[in-house]
Amino acid sequence: MAKVNWESAKYDGEKGFWAVFPSLCKGCGLCIEKCPVKCITWSEDLGVYGTPRVEADMEKCIVCGICQMICPDCAIRVEKNK
Repeated sequence: MAKVNWESAKYDGEKGFWAVFPSLCKGCGLCIEKCPVKCITWSEDLGVYGTPRVEADMEKCIVCGICQMICPDCAIRVEKNK
C-alpha cells in the first residue's frame, strides 16, 4: 500500500524545479489535464484524502507554471532557474 508523505516532493530539472505538497493535493487531476507537455502523472504516494497525488517528469517539464495556476488547492509550486 502507498504511504502518505506530508512533506513536499521536489523535482529538480535544468530549467527549474517543481514541487507538490501532499498535505494539500486532493488528487483532482486538473494539473495533469492542463499540462501542455503532459509531464505530470499520478504518483504511487498518496495525497491528503488518501487519493493519489501527482508527480512531474522534469526531463519533459518546461516550467511554464500552468499547473501551479490551475491548482485549486495551491498544492503545486513551480520556479524557473534564473
